[in-house]
Amino acid sequence: MYLKWSEQTTTDFSNSNLNALYNQGWLVGRTEKGYLYQTRSLRINLEKFELTSENRRILRKNEEIQLTAHPLPYDKYIWEIGKLGKDFYTTKFGDGTFSANKIKELLTTKKSNFNQLLVYTLNNLPIGYAICLETNELFHYSYPFYNLHTDLPNLGIGMMTTAITLAKEQGKKYVYLGSVKDQVALYKIQFAGLEWWDGKKWNLDLAELKNAV
Repeated sequence: MYLKWSEQTTTDFSNSNLNALYNQGWLVGRTEKGYLYQTRSLRINLEKFELTSENRRILRKNEEIQLTAHPLPYDKYIWEIGKLGKDFYTTKFGDGTFSANKIKELLTTKKSNFNQLLVYTLNNLPIGYAICLETNELFHYSYPFYNLHTDLPNLGIGMMTTAITLAKEQGKKYVYLGSVKDQVALYKIQFAGLEWWDGKKWNLDLAELKNAV
């Protein structure tokens, strides 16, 4: 279950409005067009972000992977993408977590709150995706899925780390990494420059975050 403190909808998808909403702990979701929920959001202040030795180790193990970003709707969608996502989320989180039809809707229609698809390829073959939101200031890394049968170690965190470095290169202010709703999500706190929304403010105390989940 998602951690949701509040919910709302918006019809204003301007950069300024989305930047302001995200700065108040809101994230867009996949439920319906304009849907947002407020949660224990985690973000990286990219002014304070530098790769750690562990981040560099992960990138080296995934250095053959290529990343490209594509605007949504995605005109190269094929049914195998939806199946890959459904199989990934079913294996990781159980039946009914994320349907192939919902993935297709997010990637191919204007009902989606997201506007970027990250495509990760190895030897010109796609092995992973992430459904994301980008504004002039922020990048929300969201709904990643990948081939669970590759031999690449740490592919999931490698995909995330690659996206973060790209956002910094592009001059973004923040990368949002979704929510930290439980202990499982604490794998996200391995990056420098982290802040988390505690319900009232952006908090820098990661020990407090660990105690909150």
